[in-house]
Amino acid sequence: MIPQPVQDSNRTLATSEAISDRTTPAVVYCEGHFSGLDGKTAHGLVRSCDGYSIRAVIDSQCAGLDAGFVLDGIANGIPIVADLAAATALLGGSKGTLIYGMAPASGLFSDEDRHMLLTAMAAGLNLVSGMREFLGDEAAFQAAAQHHGVTIRDVRRPSALKDLKLFSGSISRVRCARIAVLGTDGAIGKRTTATLLVQALRAHGISAVLVSTGQTGLIQGGRFGVPLDAIPSQFGSGEVEAAVVAAYEAECPQVIVIEGQGALSHPAYLSSSFILRGSQPQAVILQHAPARRCLSDFPFAPIPTPASEIRLIESFAPTRVIGLTINHEGMNEAQLTAAIALYEAELSIPVTDAISRPAANLVAMVVRAFPELSGVRKPLAL
Repeated sequence: MIPQPVQDSNRTLATSEAISDRTTPAVVYCEGHFSGLDGKTAHGLVRSCDGYSIRAVIDSQCAGLDAGFVLDGIANGIPIVADLAAATALLGGSKGTLIYGMAPASGLFSDEDRHMLLTAMAAGLNLVSGMREFLGDEAAFQAAAQHHGVTIRDVRRPSALKDLKLFSGSISRVRCARIAVLGTDGAIGKRTTATLLVQALRAHGISAVLVSTGQTGLIQGGRFGVPLDAIPSQFGSGEVEAAVVAAYEAECPQVIVIEGQGALSHPAYLSSSFILRGSQPQAVILQHAPARRCLSDFPFAPIPTPASEIRLIESFAPTRVIGLTINHEGMNEAQLTAAIALYEAELSIPVTDAISRPAANLVAMVVRAFPELSGVRKPLAL
């Protein structure tokens, strides 16, 4: 089998303001979920993190293993440990941070979670959370923060209502390629693919910036973005637009990649519609898991086919799907190779796996759609 991707009081603003020093040591709490879909925040932090230096993951069920090996079959030196004591020992005496690394559909903490987080504060650790419940608003956590001299960062906290932005049309000022990475489901690897796409483009000499739309990308240290599912729907398109405009004005990149959320066809989520309306991408890359039969967390709902999702996207917005990327969960090498060939024949667009196939495939997918980017000097073979 291919190593399985078990995927993808402060507010992170859509500005170039630095969030955190990437040397800040941190441990990620993911008890019982690192090998499952609900551990997707931890997965993203283990794969890539500019905001913090990740020293360990806490999950007693996977203790003793290397986090990179569990995710992708390649060790990255981040150990999985059984408890908080083992994790804090790896901070080397530095005052560090505990990041809540789970993303359950409810967005709510369990009683066990709260006990663990309060214990971490008592041990002198700052807290970072991307959950829908804001720890900074709870009296017990406010008191603990003051008593132990630590901080709480609630990543999903939106701006004050008076500061939220309606769609203004300012996206018309963004004169560069805009690519949204959407999917056929939630927790399917959109953020991972978007991150790898930006890295591949930069390695090829094409300036690219990622706009994050979820809590994980913001915790990772994304300079531009918005916690989209925490924004009142009236402001969803405007906040995405503002984040993309801020990225363009600060960096003047050749490509802006917008991280997708949920799926346009998903009955429970509207985030993709705000991304398409607000960022107005000229192109979309679609992420799909061929072995997945139903929507994650919604076993009664079958997952759509790539063809049906492409038709929906292209009828909903004036854009085009330029490629398909595969999440190879539940597939072996032969099945993945066959799926890539099958979808390329069926859809007549490039198909690749962002994790297990060469990064050059992602670059070629973009350059095929935007030939004006082909003037860079580095070869496609990365």
